[in-house]
Amino acid sequence: MDFSLTPKQREVVELARAIAQEEIKVASLIIDKNGIVPDSLMNILKQSGMTQLAIPKEYGGAGLDILTVAMVAEQLAMGCAGIATICAANALATFPVLQAGNEEQKNIWCNCLNEGGMAAFALTEPGAGSDAGAVSCQAKKVDDGYLISGNKSFITNGPIADKIALFANTRQEGGIRGLTLFMVDAKAKGVSIGKKEDKMGIRASSTSEIIFEDCFVPDSQRIGREGRGFKIAMQTLQTSRPVVGALSVGIAQAALDEAVAYSQQRKQFGAKVSSFQMVQEMIANMAMKIEAARGLVYRACVMQMNNDPQAAMFSAMSKCYASDIAMEVTTDAVQVMGGVGYTRDFFGEKYMRDAKIMQLYEGTNQIQRLVIANEVLH
Repeated sequence: MDFSLTPKQREVVELARAIAQEEIKVASLIIDKNGIVPDSLMNILKQSGMTQLAIPKEYGGAGLDILTVAMVAEQLAMGCAGIATICAANALATFPVLQAGNEEQKNIWCNCLNEGGMAAFALTEPGAGSDAGAVSCQAKKVDDGYLISGNKSFITNGPIADKIALFANTRQEGGIRGLTLFMVDAKAKGVSIGKKEDKMGIRASSTSEIIFEDCFVPDSQRIGREGRGFKIAMQTLQTSRPVVGALSVGIAQAALDEAVAYSQQRKQFGAKVSSFQMVQEMIANMAMKIEAARGLVYRACVMQMNNDPQAAMFSAMSKCYASDIAMEVTTDAVQVMGGVGYTRDFFGEKYMRDAKIMQLYEGTNQIQRLVIANEVLH
């Protein structure tokens, strides 16, 4: 399977690596503590195209395929998974617009992001996480549009979004047959930010409730037909899950690099920690797991690009396996680093905290295993 990139694609990945190591990582521990990303760093991300990863050439973007997006996400996550999540969330919110929007909608959305705008994907609710059919946010049909009311929860980029890809139900009785996608301006009347979450990890990314109170959305901002939202959401998540896998690989690789560097300079019993066979076994296992996860993520991306009939299964596998590996590797990295790895003055424990969310968002790993089992058994 071919994972090769064009010179232009390699240039974007190398740019992401440079930004991650020279701009992001050096600031990440401070950002992790206060949860505030400096405007100067956000400007670098926007001006370098890191917040417009999913935008095609015809709409002013770089035209990256999903494999390149994943490779960029991996590099950014090596600097800080929270910062990488900010950029990945913009891509996640863009995928459904590109998939189902008309030309005018695509242009409006992409122009906003090209000008430095941010986006949020608003599906999750207090009562609707893995069960997208339980969405209760209502879109009531009125003249020339819809009145939308309801609460969305755990929305990445919620407090900083300019555009929202909102899933609401056009059927009063709910269910997946009424789920519909809307493009909403975050500054529209009736839209407000609720509780901002104080998270365990990826603290650089902002996560909040978004509250809709009789927010009028014109017909021109409904994306696709009424009732097509569930299909759009599932296809979007299938596209995006390998990106979560790539974020996981980036976290794991950063943790391994940190553990290796520490083990080679730390001495116990008159010898470097890296010389002990039990530590060597841990490091070898970590390296093997990361390479296996990376290969699965890249394969899932190529299968998406080729419209392979097993793309959905491999998308779930890549997200599930890579995020489990990230949790295992970061835990072992802290173990190799000992007490130092457990303190907030070093990166070890941050990687461990950041890894956990990868097993949870964009479909828990239990849901991914159900998807995989369904494909294997049928």
